[in-house]
Amino acid sequence: MYSNHKLLIANRGEIGVRIIHTARQLGIVTLAIYTSSDALSPHVSLADESVMLQSSPEGDSGVAPSESKAYLSVTHILSICKQYNVTLVHPGYGFLSENAEFSRLVIEAGITWLGPQPHIIEMMGLKHEARAIAAQAGLQLVPGSQGLLSLSNDALVMAKEVRFPVMLKATAGGGGMGLVICYNEEELVERFTATKERAQTLFHHNGVFIERYFPAARHIEVQIFGNGLGDVVHMGERECSVQRRHQKVIEETPSPFFSHHPGLRNDICQAAVQLCKMIKYASAGTVEFLVDDNTGSFYFLEMNTRIQVEHPITEAIHPGLDIVKLMIVQGIAQFENIDGGLDFHAAGVSQDVYDRNIAAGQTHAIEARVYCENPADSFRPCPGILQFVDLEVKGSDEWLRIDHWISSGTSITPFFDPLLCKLIVVGSTREEAITRLIKTLEECKIHGPPNNIHYLKAICESSTFTLGKATTKFLDTFPFIPKAMAVISGGVETTIQDLPGRRIGFGIPRSGPMDSQAFSTANLLVGNMPETEALEIVTLPGADFRLRFLVSAVVAVTGKSVPVKIDGKEVEMWTRLVVPADGRLVIGSNQTSAGLRVYLAIRGGFPEVPEYLGSKSTSMGTGGYQGRKLVSGDQLALGDCEPTEEEATQSASQRVLHTLIPLYHKDWTVYVLAGPQDDEEYLLNKGSQTFYSTSWRISSSSNRMGIRLESKERFEWARSSGGEGGSHPSNILDNGYALGSVNVNGDTPVILTQEGPDMGGYVCVCTVASAEMWKLGQLSPGNTVKFQRITYDDSVLCRENLVQWFEAIKSTLVDPSVSPTWTPVEFEDKPLQSILHAVPESEDKARPGIVIRQAGDSAVLVEYGDSRLDFHMRARVHALETEVGKRGVKGVWAFAPCIRSTMIHYDPAVISQRELLVLLLDVDSSLPASMSEVEFPGRRIIFPIVLDDQWSREACQRYMSTTRNKAVYLPSNIDYLARNNGIPGGAFETLWKLISSNWLVFGVGFYLACPFLVPVDPRCRLVGQKMNPSRTFTPRGAVGIAGVVAAIYPTVSPGGYQLFGRTLPGWQTWGKGADFRSDRPWLLRPFDQIHFNPVSEKEYLEIEKEFDAGRYSFKIEPITFSMANYDRFTKLIAEEITQFKERQAKGSAQEEAREEELLREWQADKEAKEAESALSTEVGDVNHMGPKVQSSLSASIWKIKCSPGDVVKSPEDVLVILEAMKTEIAVRAGEENVGRTVRGMGKEIIEGAHVQPGDVLVLLD
Repeated sequence: MYSNHKLLIANRGEIGVRIIHTARQLGIVTLAIYTSSDALSPHVSLADESVMLQSSPEGDSGVAPSESKAYLSVTHILSICKQYNVTLVHPGYGFLSENAEFSRLVIEAGITWLGPQPHIIEMMGLKHEARAIAAQAGLQLVPGSQGLLSLSNDALVMAKEVRFPVMLKATAGGGGMGLVICYNEEELVERFTATKERAQTLFHHNGVFIERYFPAARHIEVQIFGNGLGDVVHMGERECSVQRRHQKVIEETPSPFFSHHPGLRNDICQAAVQLCKMIKYASAGTVEFLVDDNTGSFYFLEMNTRIQVEHPITEAIHPGLDIVKLMIVQGIAQFENIDGGLDFHAAGVSQDVYDRNIAAGQTHAIEARVYCENPADSFRPCPGILQFVDLEVKGSDEWLRIDHWISSGTSITPFFDPLLCKLIVVGSTREEAITRLIKTLEECKIHGPPNNIHYLKAICESSTFTLGKATTKFLDTFPFIPKAMAVISGGVETTIQDLPGRRIGFGIPRSGPMDSQAFSTANLLVGNMPETEALEIVTLPGADFRLRFLVSAVVAVTGKSVPVKIDGKEVEMWTRLVVPADGRLVIGSNQTSAGLRVYLAIRGGFPEVPEYLGSKSTSMGTGGYQGRKLVSGDQLALGDCEPTEEEATQSASQRVLHTLIPLYHKDWTVYVLAGPQDDEEYLLNKGSQTFYSTSWRISSSSNRMGIRLESKERFEWARSSGGEGGSHPSNILDNGYALGSVNVNGDTPVILTQEGPDMGGYVCVCTVASAEMWKLGQLSPGNTVKFQRITYDDSVLCRENLVQWFEAIKSTLVDPSVSPTWTPVEFEDKPLQSILHAVPESEDKARPGIVIRQAGDSAVLVEYGDSRLDFHMRARVHALETEVGKRGVKGVWAFAPCIRSTMIHYDPAVISQRELLVLLLDVDSSLPASMSEVEFPGRRIIFPIVLDDQWSREACQRYMSTTRNKAVYLPSNIDYLARNNGIPGGAFETLWKLISSNWLVFGVGFYLACPFLVPVDPRCRLVGQKMNPSRTFTPRGAVGIAGVVAAIYPTVSPGGYQLFGRTLPGWQTWGKGADFRSDRPWLLRPFDQIHFNPVSEKEYLEIEKEFDAGRYSFKIEPITFSMANYDRFTKLIAEEITQFKERQAKGSAQEEAREEELLREWQADKEAKEAESALSTEVGDVNHMGPKVQSSLSASIWKIKCSPGDVVKSPEDVLVILEAMKTEIAVRAGEENVGRTVRGMGKEIIEGAHVQPGDVLVLLD
């Protein structure tokens, strides 16, 4: 019946989804329009077709429309209608739904407008004209002006006539906007001009009029439907009195007011019908009335010539009613029929039926609007990411309807109305409906930025609402204080963390607190479980952490010694504290005390911070609050945080004994276990000794990903290169990393911490003992650290000692009179080898050698064969993991397999290192000597790829302009790969090789399940060096080569692989799409095979959009990797492989020689420029005794914002910007330096230089 139609929805959000739902039922093809911020919205994915509202010069004003205005672009939308052969347009509500000119142009274009006639929209759209028409129809009006008012004097005369208070109303206004209440003459005069100007800005019409303001009134509206021929039906009333800022929040039908005023329903509904019959209204509309709460007198307010947000409750009380469907059939009938409207009798539209449904009184419906706004902050809109959405309500199938457009991961932008969903409940009575709505509000979970769910629940539970006594003023004085805290200042970095973080593997960072000792103690002090989520805080001078608590809460502050104040009064750390309601908590900074991080625990934690992959910890854009550090303006919901009566009076206080508070240092010793690569295969014995005897300085570039160490000492390597792992001796074939490993990149050691990678291609000298990990959280830039080796048995004692300390803490909190003794254990340095066990290759070479290396006290690294790429060794690793899995070993929680090894992570509290070692050797001995007959099931997955893409080229250009401009791999990574691999056909043949073979997934890890890939065909195995230094930017989905492996970057990140194309990432943060799950947001697993299918950049952008929206499905088919087939294949092409490797070796040697020379040139140029810059900025008078500005911390100079001769004009003038821990810190002039002149910079102060606390940054006259 409707198959020849195509419907364009000129709207978005939940109403867009609602219209598509009905259109689908009718078999109508739908077309969605959207802006860039709405590209992933469900109205786009649900529609049969979608078109982006491009920013083009075809906009109505000749300029590109903004996000918020794009849906108002009449010219652009009409051009889309014509281009895509649209026959129907539904405007929804808002936007262009009551734009008479748009509806007229749609009709003139020969397209059916699903709404009232243009002249009716225009007539009723201006409120002062609508009042006049309503008066003609015999409706009583709110006392007020008969027309528009031009002058404030006219307004004063009218106000005196109708009596104060009055309401100034914009005639073109709507949605609660353009309304101003004036209680006296002074307010009216003061606000008159501003209201007109505001109306002009918002509605392009400055007309205003006056109405009497009724403080105690009801807002009741009537749903009508007309056919344009004079036939009009009503479907009953809706009470909309529960409003905030003149905007509806809760609506219901029937009105509870009518139960006390018999006959009023008939009068008000007939008045609405009378008006609409007079104007021969067509389609759906709503006539709104103001009802005096005292007398029951009702007055015409306005008419909405569109579908209303709250239309679902009317549908709910009339079984089978679909107002959108009626609008569609009416619009088509009006367009196609000579008479111009729907035959109500033939269409089954009957006033008798609606009257019977209402009179029966068997159904009561209520709708609550859920907005992303903060009721505790004047209903401020709160854009952000919805981190968890669950709208399931048990047992609600027959009485709950939810109209929405949201899911976990939905981004709420600041451009549009913050409506998330509408909760519509029905009940046989009003009481039952309210009970069901409360249940729905309790069970629906929408976690992310603040929303009004708790506010709505409080309204529903209030006696005013339950008794049906709410008026339009009800919410103006409704008391609502949520259990929450507001962030006034976020410090340098404040994140939510919990224990134990994420123990998943696959490159998903562990996260959690850097100092678990202080973190857990803070939780114990407030009565939480030690693992409960709490705040990890870093402060610096000028960057305090400040909170406002909306309710009273029990808190504790531990960690680095800093000043802590509650409402201006200094309080103790390591003590249970009570913050009063509306109290301020300030955590300051202290540059003289040792340590770095502070922990704040709050009783009850943060219940509305959702878990992500099993943890609430903040990590790499996920978890925590919005996946980021806290900033000013954030508000977090609290749990049961209130103090007991005894605590509130501060008659009970619990604190950690001074003797049990950890000692923080500026020069640290950390116990480590040697390995996995601390042996003479990698480091000379002298080099190892140097490493352990050096006091390493903590770099200002350190952060939660890793602690960078600095020293003048250089590593003494036992080899000249990393072989197939890379050209530098620190390079190795990629393998797993253990948390706390000291990873060496070139000659720079980095301790891998909570956000560090779990796989990579660099040597790890040693690993921090698990009981010593807390110390890493307190290593501050400028501190020193020395590593001292201990045995595994020592680490067990160390862990037991930590448990004893924790038990001592707990005992004092239970009984403050207890004074337990506790002494930290100490150990001598024990220079032991990192190899736990090694079995050489069998004499007949049938069984490869195995080496098991120590990787701290909770992981071991198992290696097979020589340090080279060998499919047989990777197969053996896979077989080992499979057999361990079959045996169901308790305590082993993750594997990190890669080229020829696997890192096995275990829980030492469940299985010891010795027990695991025995098990692994037994499992290995049970494996067949040869893997030649082994088969591995997997999948073949087709990935689209853009070869030599613009985004990778742009990343390379950025690298050349910001990092290094001379390198063997510049300006083209692909040309370099061609030369490095001796490929005679240059870039073209290189790219052909890279897509002509399937790629086997050797490992999944590093970060966010990044796959490590190797071509199955040896003739396509290109090699390349890692970029030195690495890029600071790599596009998401970039594909690159380093050493013998390739990788697909899962997200925008730094990187050092040689890029040759861009594909889809194997990571989908929210698990959207047929190939992902919310609990497994990664696609690939070992022994999958990838095949790249070239596409154009234009095709890729469309595919990427589908992928991000969760609509893309990879082509996947089962496949088995057979070692026997592989061996036969390689034997057949053995000669070609040999020739390829010979050319490759020759090319690599030539490129390595060139790179050595280019690297020297670049380093020399860099040093010369730094020397020149230092000379030009250094002040000659190094003994300058005048005013100076000094650094307060160890940091790098990010930007110099002043020059000699500049005069300080304000205390807020920024002189220098420092960078520490990936955070910019502005160094301001200060009050004492206002009026002084900049003489110059301190010695060697240039951008990029490192400074220590006390170093002079700026000299002043």
